[in-house]
Amino acid sequence: MYDCIIVGAGPAGGTAAYHLAKQGRSVLVLEKESLPRYKPCGGGVSPAIAQWFDFDFSPAISVKADSLRFTWKLGDPVEAKIATKEPVWMVRRDIFDHFLVQQAQKQGAELRDNTEVTGIEFQSDYWQVNTANGPVTGRYLIAADGVKGPMAKWLGFKDRKRRLAGALEAEVPAIVKDKSTIHFEFGLVKNGYIWNFPKADGYSIGVGTFVGGEPQDFKKILDEYARSFDVDIKTSKQYGYPLCLWDGNQKLHTQNAVLAGEAACVVDPMTAEGIRPSIFSGLIAAGAINEALSGEINALEKYSEVISEEWGTEMAWAQKLGGAFYRFPGIGYKIGVKRPSGAKIMGKILCGELRYGDVTDRALKRLIPGFGG
Repeated sequence: MYDCIIVGAGPAGGTAAYHLAKQGRSVLVLEKESLPRYKPCGGGVSPAIAQWFDFDFSPAISVKADSLRFTWKLGDPVEAKIATKEPVWMVRRDIFDHFLVQQAQKQGAELRDNTEVTGIEFQSDYWQVNTANGPVTGRYLIAADGVKGPMAKWLGFKDRKRRLAGALEAEVPAIVKDKSTIHFEFGLVKNGYIWNFPKADGYSIGVGTFVGGEPQDFKKILDEYARSFDVDIKTSKQYGYPLCLWDGNQKLHTQNAVLAGEAACVVDPMTAEGIRPSIFSGLIAAGAINEALSGEINALEKYSEVISEEWGTEMAWAQKLGGAFYRFPGIGYKIGVKRPSGAKIMGKILCGELRYGDVTDRALKRLIPGFGG
């Protein structure tokens, strides 16, 4: 029997596996796909995650971007250097996720990829996890199987607080002239933005909406945007996928089990950043389960509390800012993005050096006259 079984080998699962294995716990990671596997994602990673690990991420980083370029309907550009210690990391998720799991394996974690979980059963004081290749047992369980994974439902989290957003992305092979600039476009899409993240050998170009509204032709919008970079996305494979945005504090633990990563709905509702919050949840989940294994009976309850306090408080501000910005994007662009300090502030938030709580109150007062009065 394992101390902990982790379902899902994304950033949350890999992080939890690494930290639990490092504490000497026996860990099994189950992943339905064969690693390395493609995962649609812009692939922007806050360098702040480095503080939670004791190894070098360089082998998993495609390029580092130290500049931001914003446009409104392909015009009215704003450019800014990211005034932070370390630029934003641009990664390909197949490489990044696999690298993280490999670090966990070096610490003694076991990986079984190409192994789909078909069901779970609680047996008095441990979990039996049924897979296509037979059952396995573990004292604790971390459900890190993403937005569409079944684990949360099987664990009884049927009425989760979550807001689903939609995204469409294309991976475009290209000769990238400027590998140090991240591009954001507002105005072409309603209630969201378009991104173009450089990689060593091409672009990740995507569009997402984060506030509800009428359907939009994502393919047409993305095609128009990509042409401004002289690339044709029609020749590239396109991936539509849901995002599970944070929608308020909630219980993330149950009997000998916790939710982590997108299964815990931790994605930033302003920027749609998901990798850093997923890693953070994996880190905290590992600490909680390590304590539970040592006999701390309230450890899993504390996990829910820490995520609410440390991430949820910040996301409440992000939700307010995102709600106002995406409803009034023209005003937001003028008084937020075009302010001399606006783009730099966004860069610091993306790098994890600045919190929403430090800036949102002032930003909302400019966006919505009378806010907080």
